[in-house]
Amino acid sequence: MGFDFKKSTTFRLAQAAKAQRARAGTHLARIGLHPGQEAVLKMLDDSEGRTMSQLAQALGVQPPTVTKMVSRLATQGLVYRQVSEFDGRLARVFLTDEGLLRIQQVDRVWKRLEKEALAGLDDKDRKKLKKLLRHLEKNLAVNASEDDEEESDLDDSQSGLEKGEATVIQNGNSVAETEDKDVLEPRIPEVIGQDKELAS
Repeated sequence: MGFDFKKSTTFRLAQAAKAQRARAGTHLARIGLHPGQEAVLKMLDDSEGRTMSQLAQALGVQPPTVTKMVSRLATQGLVYRQVSEFDGRLARVFLTDEGLLRIQQVDRVWKRLEKEALAGLDDKDRKKLKKLLRHLEKNLAVNASEDDEEESDLDDSQSGLEKGEATVIQNGNSVAETEDKDVLEPRIPEVIGQDKELAS
């Protein structure tokens, strides 16, 4: 019999995350935000004047996604961009007064969502759950890092094939010969699904 993934812990975790996001979306819609936009506002509340690349790194998404999100937040009058006085190529993002007020609403949404999600759990269970989730997050992050290293090693070992290299013998010595027509295009990293959701 095959693996019954619906009985697995990770399936339950995924379902809980899906339900949390849907519920958050409902609450956020009432204050004029989409899931992910509140995270940008909170990041700026912690540290204003971040660049697009800094926001992207902090949120774990691609820069174009952040650019789209910031543009929509700017249209709503919640943030504004200002060119750096030290580097004209950089634009830093700041909260408007309306943005600061919206963060107060975001905080109330998160508190309400926390209360709904943890209903029926006592303080002991809540602390234990938080600890377990942190442990799961750490496990998955470590494995993701190892996957990146393995993929890098695999890419290195196959680089000769990807570049269309052929070995020929000249005067008893091996020489690497590369044909441009066989060179593959650089591998483009996949954009995580969260990007599309955040940008919505």
